[in-house]
Order: sequence, then C-alpha cells, then structure tokens
Amino acid sequence: MDLALRFNGEVINGDSRQVYRGFDIGTDKPSAEDRRLVPHHVLDVVDPEQQFSAADFVRLAVEAANSILERGKLPIVVGGSGLYLKALVDGLFPGPGRDTEIRRRLRRQAEAEGLESLYRRLEATDPAYARKISPQDEVRIIRALEVFTLTQVPLSVHFSRTESSLKDVQTVKIGLKLERKELIQRIETRVDRMFKGGLVEEVRTLLGRSVPPDAPPFQALGYRHVRRYLKNEISLEQAAGLTKQDTRRFAKRQMTWFGKMPGVAWFEADDLPTVADHVQHHL
Repeated sequence: MDLALRFNGEVINGDSRQVYRGFDIGTDKPSAEDRRLVPHHVLDVVDPEQQFSAADFVRLAVEAANSILERGKLPIVVGGSGLYLKALVDGLFPGPGRDTEIRRRLRRQAEAEGLESLYRRLEATDPAYARKISPQDEVRIIRALEVFTLTQVPLSVHFSRTESSLKDVQTVKIGLKLERKELIQRIETRVDRMFKGGLVEEVRTLLGRSVPPDAPPFQALGYRHVRRYLKNEISLEQAAGLTKQDTRRFAKRQMTWFGKMPGVAWFEADDLPTVADHVQHHL
C-alpha cells in the first residue's frame, strides 16, 4: 500500500487463497477501504468449487500487469504463495493437461490410506518439490504425482526447463523480514483478530451456501480447524491454537522458500523509507 501510494502503483494479489470468493476473513483480504485507496487485482476471481492453478494465476497476473502498465502505473505483485510467484517470475511448463482417471485413483488412495501416503510417494519421486509444499496440500501433491505418472519427469524438473512470462520486463524483488519473536506475536494477533472478526460465522455461511467441505479454499490455514470445531471434534480454543501452530510452521516454510529465491533484496518490515529508496533506484 505504501509503495503503491508513493509510486502510482496498483496491487496484484499473489496469494493462492485470496482468489476465492467468499473466503475473506480467514485469508485476511485487504479491506474495502484499502481497495478504494489502491486498486487490487486477481482478488475474488473464482468460485470456491473451482480449482485455481499456478497457470491460471500467471495468466491473470500478466493480464493485470499489462493493463496497469498501459495506464502508466506500476504493477506491484504482493503475496506469499511461493509457487505462484515462482511461476510468474521463472515460468511455468505448459503441460500435460489434467487426467481425470489418474486423479480419481490418487484421491481414492488418499481416502483409503491417508494423504500422507501420497506425500511419501511424492518424496520418493520428486523430493525437491515435496520439500517446497505442505504435506497437507492435496491439490499440489496430486498434481505433481499426476505429472510424474504422465511424463515420468518430476514436476521440479519441468519447472527448471521453463521460460518466464516476464523475461522482457524488469522486475524488482523485495522481501520483508521480522525478528522471530515479532513474527510469532503478529501471527498470534492476526489469528485472534480473525476469530474475533467472524471466521467461525464465515465458515458457517459458506457451508450453508452448500460450498463443499472439500472445496480447495477450505484447505487454507484456519478453515480446516474451524470446520472441525463446527463438527464438535475440537474446542474453539483448540481451533485457534492449531491455526496459530500451522501458521507458524507455514511462515517458517515461506522464509526457507523465499530465502532461496535469487535476486531478492531483504529489508526490515518497518523500514519503509529504505524500501522506497530501493524501488526509486530501479525505476
């Protein structure tokens, strides 16, 4: 927001869950006031039942960036979904397409033996990719195994052979870091805010609208445990505590991922003047 206001920019969402309509509180979407101050793109673009892939993100992000540039403004891609950002910056391999029968077999195995069994298969066939995703990320685990079954080539190898959609565009990569203690405190405060702000009611409303419990965004942090609370499997306090625990682990994986991304300039999260100077230098 600060950079967009300083440099006549607009935000492109790079978070894999904020693309879903109706999933607002648990994904911590920008407020209506924020969106009035600075236009945001690639938010609320698909219904919860739809699968939204990295390829879908790249297509919409590039369209948004081109539109922003045509209006003489600065596109600012913001978010923590590492695979989406990598696909945008480094490229995404073009295929193969989805195979319904392979996906059905993999889902049956997950139901019969647990998702962990698929994750172990992924670790054996593509350890590099397995390290980059969560063992609970069913969509990406199944896609990676599907690609390997169809091509006999690991997904991580496909990614290494691709070309960036931004190869002719200058990009500036900025990472914001916090001390571990401060990061944990912010995570706890954010989760408390979401629960107090109506996360449970949001999940009730979504389920009441017949959004399937296995819809992709219901796998997002927080939503899984709220659903367990609504089924009387855990208490509300446990749901909040487990969400905090999952978010801490996710943040650690994010820092590992982005720490390995080449070309990122890292700044203290509250040092906005220095970040602005860095951007100004590259414009």
